Amino acid sequence: MTERRRPRILIITRNLPPLVGGMERLNWHMAEELAKHADVIVIGPQGAAAMAPQGVRVREVPLRPLWRFIFSAAMMTLREAREFLPDVVLAGSGLTAPIALIAGRVTKARTAVYVHGLDLTTRHVIYRMAWIPAIRRMHRVIANSRASATLATDIRVKPDEIAIVHPGVEIPDIIVDVQSIRLFRQQLGLATNTILLSVGRLSERKGLREFVRESLPRIVEQKPDTVLLVVGDEPRDALNAKAQTRASIQEEAVKAGVGEHVKFLGVVTDRDQLLTIYRASVVHVFPVRQLPGDPEGFGMVAVEAAASGIPTVAFATGGIVDAVADGVSGRLVKPGDYSSFSEAVIETIAYSSNQQEKCRDFALQFAWSHFGDRVFNEILGDAHASDEEVSG
Repeated sequence: MTERRRPRILIITRNLPPLVGGMERLNWHMAEELAKHADVIVIGPQGAAAMAPQGVRVREVPLRPLWRFIFSAAMMTLREAREFLPDVVLAGSGLTAPIALIAGRVTKARTAVYVHGLDLTTRHVIYRMAWIPAIRRMHRVIANSRASATLATDIRVKPDEIAIVHPGVEIPDIIVDVQSIRLFRQQLGLATNTILLSVGRLSERKGLREFVRESLPRIVEQKPDTVLLVVGDEPRDALNAKAQTRASIQEEAVKAGVGEHVKFLGVVTDRDQLLTIYRASVVHVFPVRQLPGDPEGFGMVAVEAAASGIPTVAFATGGIVDAVADGVSGRLVKPGDYSSFSEAVIETIAYSSNQQEKCRDFALQFAWSHFGDRVFNEILGDAHASDEEVSG
């Protein structure tokens, strides 16, 4: 019996910590989980190596400007591919698909791309001419939701080359640190308040400005002690994301008479601190707008909230319908219906404490370990099984 070589996977992505966001967390965990099955090298932005998962080698290239990242990542990928001889070259988003395609052809490796939604709908003429064809030529296109899979078929990716693997989530310990939650509430002066939570970049698509104008006043009218905590900031390194500034959101809140009911916490990267914030909250609100050409690919924060036992109220748009189970981990509302959104939040506040176990059970299926196994099986499962048969 001959010893079988571990598979080799080369990942190219611009979305890694120290950048902050859902795509960054996903690519970090994807590298971590795939490293349990294979030798992994990542081509990523400057600063990523210091924060790399254990056992993952990172080759850094400049993050800015975008053209420099693409050029430098292409050169670094070709050099590493020739030395590493990967079995799979994996693009962490559509942005790096052309690089993965070229490296795969040079080394005769399988190619794959994990797509998030917006990378399938970007209207830039050069992107449509060069990047979309590269995505179509991948051996495997892994979509983060059913909605993104549909977008992939819309750009003529063959259905049998598309797989759906939902993003993962960290499943926190079931034991709740009540003292930390109490201290956090006291520090903000919210010891007895009803806390609503919003987590994510302050972009036009996330719709927070519209929420504080259209829904929050009705919620405060019914629950005067309600305060909305906002975790996140304006997008800076995200592609195509239009910002809603803190000032513009606060201005709308003041105009609507709920200015004192909104508090901004900024970016929170410490996972324990974020877990405390989730558990101090009663309902996670996710009023994502349905905008042409700017889809919400999945909605990882809704699953993170569920993992912490917190239900989400969201508009039923894009991949959010995969991230929120209506009546189980929260409520889904017709897009743009702010009156129904307000009512759903008010109703969810009333029974939030009874939803914790259902929310956690729903989130278990999204554990990062399951995510890693599924991605590995989609990009290399058949070839890996064949190698085992030959070596056996």
